[in-house]
Amino acid sequence: MTDCINRKEAFSLTAEELVKKGKEGIPEEMITGKHLIYSSPATLAYNSPGAQGFGVKRAGLAIPGSVMLLVAPGCCGRNTTILSELGGYSDRFFYLLMDETDIVTGRHLKKIPQAVEEIYDSLDEKPSVVMICITCVDALLGTDMERICRKAEEKAGIPVLPCYMYALTREGRKPPMVHVRQSIYSLLRPRKKKSTSVNLLGYFAPLIEDCELYVLLRQIGIKTVREISRCASFEEYLDMAEANFNLVLHPEARYAAADIRKRLGIPSIELRRLYQIDKIRNQYALFAAALGYEMDDSVYYKETEDAIAAFRERYPSVTFAIGEGCNANAFELSLALLRYGFAVSEIFASVGEEDFIYLEKIAALSPHTRVYSNLEPTMLYYDCQECPADITIGKDAAYYHPDAVHLEWSDDIQPFGYAGVRHFFTECEKVLRSAAGKGDE
Repeated sequence: MTDCINRKEAFSLTAEELVKKGKEGIPEEMITGKHLIYSSPATLAYNSPGAQGFGVKRAGLAIPGSVMLLVAPGCCGRNTTILSELGGYSDRFFYLLMDETDIVTGRHLKKIPQAVEEIYDSLDEKPSVVMICITCVDALLGTDMERICRKAEEKAGIPVLPCYMYALTREGRKPPMVHVRQSIYSLLRPRKKKSTSVNLLGYFAPLIEDCELYVLLRQIGIKTVREISRCASFEEYLDMAEANFNLVLHPEARYAAADIRKRLGIPSIELRRLYQIDKIRNQYALFAAALGYEMDDSVYYKETEDAIAAFRERYPSVTFAIGEGCNANAFELSLALLRYGFAVSEIFASVGEEDFIYLEKIAALSPHTRVYSNLEPTMLYYDCQECPADITIGKDAAYYHPDAVHLEWSDDIQPFGYAGVRHFFTECEKVLRSAAGKGDE
């Protein structure tokens, strides 16, 4: 890394070089826990557990009727005031600010049960649950938040759950977004199971309306599909306990699914968000076979195949730069685009062991595609002229290529399956056409 700083170059490796190093040889420059991080504007979209999109605080309010008490120093609470300005959140946040004495002595912990009781008493419409969000300060203090929540629950007579906004645990076994997914389902209690009911776990917003998964589930006899984001009331949320099985759509929901299985006896099956349509088809086939059924997804496959072909015919030589600040695994999306015949000049993403299944294939198709770590300090010296791109995907990639066409692809509503792929290419075409129109003016 020192050599890169002396040369004033952003550290990167080609896909081929990364694959040669192997899973055990990932350079320290690409492991965020091994060095100071570069907190660029790009990182604001995903790095902080309380940042944009569904960070810990917003995710913790996924339970219908819930409110949140943020226990933190003033500096940690300020960005929450921005979040509270979003529609539907202004009356759901409460604050217990810590001063220097609290930080040194931990006396704020005795105030939490009383604060929860005051919140409950002050609201005309009583909350279903109070989420207690604490920060790295309490992580360093070693606070037993489970015990504090039990005390608050006894005092206020309402469910109280912990919600950890610990950036320090981002590299750990249970990062903040993994823990919050487990926490928001922890109020579910055993119910009689219904064979025609299933839950979708993983996202805090619903899947796109035309996602074929809903139709395919009906093909195999599923009548009720529940997502926490579509639950209009706390009672509907509790009905999730009657599911025959859970579909895990995001890896960070695996712990939540395991906890639900342990407590409620509801098994789970994992389906990944993919952009390679042959892999989507294979995943659906394996899923159906595991349940003893067959699914007919031929219409959706053909529609998506045609949509890709149409885009390729209009934009045969477009070059992509892919970031991780989007609704996709940056490596899987890059591989899909390469397989469809497009060029991918760069990937801006943290490399994990699970990504090597994609990296190996990327290296075979496009060995010179460069991989950068967004948080590596030498990104200060990144020069977009070295690897030009026509279109960027994700806020981070857009930051590094200011003159390219940009598609953030990070809406709350989640793309999934064939429909997700079609929407992706539709949106790519929209931004490319818009940019071409402006260029003609």
